[in-house]
Amino acid sequence: MCARLLTAPTLRGMRRAPFDLEYKWLVAIVFVCGMFMDIMDTTIVFVATPTLKTQFGATNASIEWVVLGYLLSLAIWIPASGWIGDRIGTKKVFLFALAMFTIASALCGQAHSLGELVTFRVLQGVGGGMLTPVGTAMLFRAFPPIERAKASTVLIIPTVLAPALGPIVGGWLITDVSWRWIFYVNLPVGVVGFVLGALYLREHREETAGRFDLPGFLLSGAGLALVLYALSEGPEKGWRSSSVLFSGIVGVLLFALLIVVETRVESPMLTLRLYRDRMFRNANIVLTLTYGSFIGVLFILPLFLQELRGLSAIQSGLTTFPQAVGVIVASQLVGRLYHRVGPRRLIFWGMVGMSGITMLLAVVGLHTDLWWIRLIMFGRGVCVAFAFVPLQAATYANITPEDTGRASAIYSTQRQVAAALGVAVLTTVLLTRLPVGPDVNAAVSAYHEAFFVGACLVVLAAISSLLIRDEDAASTIVAHKDASDSSPVALAGD
Repeated sequence: MCARLLTAPTLRGMRRAPFDLEYKWLVAIVFVCGMFMDIMDTTIVFVATPTLKTQFGATNASIEWVVLGYLLSLAIWIPASGWIGDRIGTKKVFLFALAMFTIASALCGQAHSLGELVTFRVLQGVGGGMLTPVGTAMLFRAFPPIERAKASTVLIIPTVLAPALGPIVGGWLITDVSWRWIFYVNLPVGVVGFVLGALYLREHREETAGRFDLPGFLLSGAGLALVLYALSEGPEKGWRSSSVLFSGIVGVLLFALLIVVETRVESPMLTLRLYRDRMFRNANIVLTLTYGSFIGVLFILPLFLQELRGLSAIQSGLTTFPQAVGVIVASQLVGRLYHRVGPRRLIFWGMVGMSGITMLLAVVGLHTDLWWIRLIMFGRGVCVAFAFVPLQAATYANITPEDTGRASAIYSTQRQVAAALGVAVLTTVLLTRLPVGPDVNAAVSAYHEAFFVGACLVVLAAISSLLIRDEDAASTIVAHKDASDSSPVALAGD
């Protein structure tokens, strides 16, 4: 194993943790602050888009850059985040990203023109693009492999709670306070996370980071940005429009060229050789299908509740919120089951349950009791936990500490693409089936078809989960490798 350089002071000279918390839990707290703020901001801005359009007198084409500017900035910096953290130091980079996101949020809140707002959203994307990958690498380096399931129960909190809270908080702020507070709300979280991180995080750099891979940086950033642009614009503009076709085709070609370049350089920006690891490769396949459906349905359902059923943003958010409750409650159970059952069966049965429960949304009508919808979302959240916790725990099972930063950059990149792909697929199904006139029954049927496709994506995820082998995740399952008679791996076998 290559040597690693810890630039933090020795344990004797380190600042004592508050309340005698173990270092790994301090990392978890700081990470949750950054990731929660980053993810919730995205969903809040979705809710605020109509208000921002009116505020700045913008057109549909121009106001979308409030979202696209942030998305494309993320695309540039997510792939590069692994190398930047390894070379400069994870503490420095994470604190820079947290400060950049927080300061840019304050600037967004005081924007007086659409141009200013879009510019500051791009700056937010610089911070947001590095927060999750670098923070994930810090988290999994702080928790030993056998405790990855425990770390995953921490990781899942901002992943599911932030998207659920976004519409509720955003709807309240826009209705009763001011649109500017959808950005100002980030400030206290960012300041607390920065102060804790500056005081207690340890620096970590990798001597093996190598030289800056400029071709890889340009190809990955441009390719991902073009693909995400095509996926975002395709449902609205049409997949045959010149801008969507051009950006999609060029983006895919740049990715193909990226594969050629990155497999031939000594220190690539994206370490694609990590896909040779069966666990990492198969977990990412399941992640793409699972997360795509998760975000796609979470995007479509509020439209159904608000546009067809006439709910307010807050009412809609409170209806979808039980999904987050289900995830958080079930994740505690899954974290304990992981060591006895193994990832394969947990993921498979979780996806089977999720597909069946998502299918129930395809029969929800205009007069279905909201508590029934909330119960569906709670059940969906329970099933999601059976996939997300094992996936996050097992994906890095065979990744060495020096590769953790690069692996988290790949994982975050693929998750971003999965979210965009899920929204694009379900939105395309919805828009192609929506009637031109005021035919409510036909509109309900269009939403039902979109939910059905979301369920089908989960079925594919369940099938793909059969590729996962528990023995590939042995380091995250076995507490005592010399306990041959009662090895959890044996218990997890099929």
